[in-house]
Amino acid sequence: MKTKILHTQLYYGGRYYDASHSFDAEHVMEIRNPARPSHIVGMAAAATRDQALKAVSAAKQAFPDWAATSPQHRAELLLAAAGTVMENSEEEARLLSEENGKVLGESTFDLMGLVQRTELACGLADRVDEVETLPGPPTETIVSFKPMGVVTIIVPFNWPIAILGASMPYALMAGNTVIVKPPPSAPLAITRAVQRYAEKLPPGVLNVITGEDAEIGAALVSNEDVAKVCFTGSVNGGKRIMTMAAETMTSVLLELGGNDGVLILDDAEFTQDNMDGLFAGIYGSTGQICMNAKRIYVHNSKKQELIYELTKRLETVKLGPASEPDTTMGPLHQKSQWDFVTQLVQEAKDAGADVREFGEMPTGAWAGGNFILPSIIVDPDPNLRVVTEEQFGPTIPIIGFDDVEEGIRLVNDTRYGLCNSVWTTNEQTAREVGSRLQAGYIFHNAHGAPSLDQRAPFGGVKQSGMGREMGIIGLRSFQEPHSLGLKKG
Repeated sequence: MKTKILHTQLYYGGRYYDASHSFDAEHVMEIRNPARPSHIVGMAAAATRDQALKAVSAAKQAFPDWAATSPQHRAELLLAAAGTVMENSEEEARLLSEENGKVLGESTFDLMGLVQRTELACGLADRVDEVETLPGPPTETIVSFKPMGVVTIIVPFNWPIAILGASMPYALMAGNTVIVKPPPSAPLAITRAVQRYAEKLPPGVLNVITGEDAEIGAALVSNEDVAKVCFTGSVNGGKRIMTMAAETMTSVLLELGGNDGVLILDDAEFTQDNMDGLFAGIYGSTGQICMNAKRIYVHNSKKQELIYELTKRLETVKLGPASEPDTTMGPLHQKSQWDFVTQLVQEAKDAGADVREFGEMPTGAWAGGNFILPSIIVDPDPNLRVVTEEQFGPTIPIIGFDDVEEGIRLVNDTRYGLCNSVWTTNEQTAREVGSRLQAGYIFHNAHGAPSLDQRAPFGGVKQSGMGREMGIIGLRSFQEPHSLGLKKG
């Protein structure tokens, strides 16, 4: 007897749909487990361009009534919708881990991220319709904020549900209607979560369309009925989105990759909590998080101690699939990323760098997975790609410096600028140095998602993106300022 394979559908206008390709009424995408690529986790409907356009039309039709709904009532509905996200959370986390590759604990937190971020967005309900009055005479100007219309949100594979939480609840709270485009390689768990959420909202307010980028991308981006596109992903992906959106002058919000720098000063303290946090901020999700640390610049007086602390933790890593309870690090999500990270590490070896790898590769049924040994690379040539490029994998260069000005220069010497961190026991030093580091968010004695203040605006500078998510600034990113000038006298 064949085991029934999970199959997710499209959802728009308050209804479920299968794909409707004329040559195949059940056209789907096969989703495979990166720990065992021969294993099919499930199937996702692959929408046609026409279906994507119908989803936009449904969102456009729902927009006027949703925009006219009070922010307080929107918040009530969104909180009720968020209450569905953790339904059958063990099963949903397992599904996410199987299609994504990360450990089960991370998948559970991924689901929780959407709930928490919805609550934060709803906490801004009283500020959605804030009005500022610029007094006259001769003109009294009333400045308010209006919803934009239909918003397309495109999320990546690594933390798809939590990342969606940084934008979707804010876009909805602002009075927009939304179409979610899940990642083609890991669409199952997020599609199910969004559909449960959407069922609690009026038809057409929230929609989810799965499919290949080439088939439906233009319909969801370069479309005159789409007011804004919010994209989280690679720099090259962001550039493609900008190009497509330019055809219709569609507004974009881009949260792109980073090559985040860690600056450890000579007075830094390596407490257990600090080092556990830094380790997680490097190797969490097998290094596949945009705000993970990608380069470490450490004062030479602290370098050997840092290497010792990271080594101690790397020696405990257990590579394997999420289904094994003692696994602490899963595979890379895609074979192409495995190829890229492997090349970076090999280049460093060939250049004579001190490359230290840890752990053992899985065997047996898991031998063909996208596993890679975690590593540190000590004092590589700063021109190597493992330093200049975002690795997005479990390896990191460690480079010493002697002067704080040199350290600041090294951290800023990149075309990226998502997150950096400064490590010092002196808060005034942290303020002064942190203010000079070029990134959208600076951590102090911490680095990575668990230490992020989710009330604050988040986003990058330089090629790490444009615009901000979360907080009141993130909410305003999904509104248009509106000025009404009243003639006085």
